[in-house]
Amino acid sequence: MNVDGKSRYHEVHARSLADPEGFWAEAAKEIDWIQPPKTIFDPSQGTYGRWFTGGVVNTCYNALDRHVERGRADQVALIHDSPLTGSITRLTYAELLSEVQALGAIMQDFGVAKGDRVILYMPMVPEAVVAMLACARIGAVHSVVFGGFAAKELATRIDDAQPKLILSASCGIEPGRIVQYKPLLDEAIKLAGSKPKACIVLQRSQLTCDMTPGRDYDWASLRRKALNDGKKAPCVPVAATDPLYILYTSGTTGIPKGVVRDNGGHLVAVKWSMFNLYGVKPGEVWWCGSDIGWVVGHSYIVYGPLLHGATTIMYEGKPVGTPDAGAFWRVIAEHKAVAFFTAPTAFRAIRKDDPEGKFIRQYDLSKFRTLFLAGERADPPTVEWAEQQLKVPVIDHWWQTETGWCIAGNPVGLGMLPVKHGSPTVPMPGYQVDVVDEAAKPVGPNTMGSIVIKLPMPPGCLPTLWNQDERFKEAYLSEFPGYYKTSDAGYKDEDGYVFVMGRTDDIINVAGHRLSTGGMEEILASHPDVAECAVLGVKDAIKGEVPCGFLVLKAGVKRAPSEIEKEIIALVRDKLGPVAAFKLAITVGRLPKTRSGKILRGTIKKIADGDTWTMPATIEDPKALDEIGEALKGRV
Repeated sequence: MNVDGKSRYHEVHARSLADPEGFWAEAAKEIDWIQPPKTIFDPSQGTYGRWFTGGVVNTCYNALDRHVERGRADQVALIHDSPLTGSITRLTYAELLSEVQALGAIMQDFGVAKGDRVILYMPMVPEAVVAMLACARIGAVHSVVFGGFAAKELATRIDDAQPKLILSASCGIEPGRIVQYKPLLDEAIKLAGSKPKACIVLQRSQLTCDMTPGRDYDWASLRRKALNDGKKAPCVPVAATDPLYILYTSGTTGIPKGVVRDNGGHLVAVKWSMFNLYGVKPGEVWWCGSDIGWVVGHSYIVYGPLLHGATTIMYEGKPVGTPDAGAFWRVIAEHKAVAFFTAPTAFRAIRKDDPEGKFIRQYDLSKFRTLFLAGERADPPTVEWAEQQLKVPVIDHWWQTETGWCIAGNPVGLGMLPVKHGSPTVPMPGYQVDVVDEAAKPVGPNTMGSIVIKLPMPPGCLPTLWNQDERFKEAYLSEFPGYYKTSDAGYKDEDGYVFVMGRTDDIINVAGHRLSTGGMEEILASHPDVAECAVLGVKDAIKGEVPCGFLVLKAGVKRAPSEIEKEIIALVRDKLGPVAAFKLAITVGRLPKTRSGKILRGTIKKIADGDTWTMPATIEDPKALDEIGEALKGRV
C-alpha cells in the first residue's frame, strides 16, 4: 500500500519545529476567537509554558453556534446508534445547540459558574454529549468518569475535582445485562468527603432508579421546563489557558492523576487534526468507536468532528455480539461513514469471530475510505488482515490521555506516507519525538530506548495535572530534563518512523538482555491459529525474568492447544533465537481487559508472579482474571 510520494508531511513537520509560533498562529485562524491571543506561546507561564495566552474563546461556540450561523443548522451533527436499545437518534446542529443551551441554563440555575467542576457519570447516550458541550458553554470544567466505574474510584475523583454538580443516569446497558449506576453513585457520594450540591439523573426506560429527595433531580422534567420557558444559556467567554476539562487516567490508585486540557490549545490542535491527519472534510460522516469516558471519545466523538463541522457517530454497542461480528460494517454502511477510528482489540475480536471476513462482504462500504487504529499497539497480523478484508488504508497511530491527540501517525490530509507494519509512522507536526538512553541522550536509528517528546509540547497537550503541578513535574518532566516522558519504549528507524514496542515496564530483562514484549507478541500473532495474544515477563530465579505468552485461538480451531503452544515456542526461537528464553505459551479462552479494550498485562503479571493484586477499577469482566489463575496452575 505504497503512496505516490507527494506527501507534504516533511515540509510541514519541519516548519512546525523551526517556527512553532508561526505554524500554530496560522492553525489558530480556524478558530473563532472572542479576543485573539496576545502571545502564541509564553514560556514564562505554567510548568513548561502556555499556548495562546491572552486569547479569549468559547469551545461550545466553535463546536455549535458558528455552524448554525453559517449554514449547517439542518446538517446532522450527532447520530446516536444503539443496537443495545434498538434505537437510532439524529440531532442536527440546530437541535443539538437548543439542547445544550437549555442544559447550560439548568446548570446555571443550580449555581454552576465559570471554573466550577461538573462530574459526568454517564452511559453512551446523546445526553452525555449535550452535557459536555453545556459545561463548555457556561465555562464549567467537566470531568467525565466512565459510567459504571466502581464507587470507590468515583469517590476519589469527586474528592479531587470537588464538583458542584454531578450528572448521571439510572443505568448503563451491556450485552445481556443492565448496570445500575445509581447505587454506585450513592455509595461514591457517601464515601467522598466533598459533597456535590445536587445530582441530575437521566431515567432510562430500561431501568429506572429511586431518587434521593433534596439532592437528586429528574433530567427529563428539568429539560422540559427549561425548553417550555425558553431558557437559553449564552456562551461564557473563557481564557484560552482556562481548563475545558479534567480527565483522570484510568486504573489509578490513591490520589488519581487529573489530566488538564485547556480551551485554546485543545481547540486549535483537534480542529487541525480532523483534516490534516484524518483526511475528513466538513459535512462528511465520521465515526470514532470509543467511549466518552476515554480521551479518544472526548477528542473525536465530541469535540474534533463538531469543531470541524462534520457529522459524528456515537455508538452504544460492541464490535461483536450486538448482534454479530458485522456490527461495525452495518454502522459504517447505514450512516455512510467515510472514516472510522477504533482500537486494535476490537479488530482482533472481529477477526476471531469472522476470520474469513464474510460479514464485511454483506455491506456496502463504498463510501468508506480509511480505518484508524489506536489505544494500544496495532500488531502487524491484525493490520494486514484488516487491509486485505477492507481494501482501504489501515492507519495505526499513537497518542496518550496526556497529549489529547496524536503523537505519531500517518497524515492522510497532508498526503499519506508509505505504511510500515508495526509502526504508527512519523511524529505529527508540533512534536519532536526522540528516543533516548538513561542519561537522556538520543540514541541512533533502530536502537531501543525511552521515547520522549521535546519540550514544549504542542497545543492540545496537558499543561499540568489538576492542582498538582509538582506531581506533574515529577511524573513527566524530571527523569529526562527538557523532555516529556511518555513511559513508552521503542525506537526510530533510519526513515524517522517511530516503533512503539510497549510501556517501559514491558521491556523485560532476560539475563541482562533487554527484550521487547511487543516484538514477541508480533511473532505470536503471526501464527495462523492465534486470534489474540499477550506476552509479559514473569519472575525466574535464574534469569530474573522470562517471557510468558498467553494465546487466544481463533474460532473454529480444531487442533489441540498443546500442539499450537509447541509451534509458538519454536516460532519465537526461530525468529528471536534462544536469547529470548521463550519456553512458556499458555492457551486461554480470553484475555482480561479494561472496558476500553486494553489488556490488563500488569495484573496478569502479578497473578503469574504470585504477587498480591487488586481488582482493576476499569476491568470489563472480573471472571477473566480467575480464568488466568486457573490456566497458570502448574505452569509457572
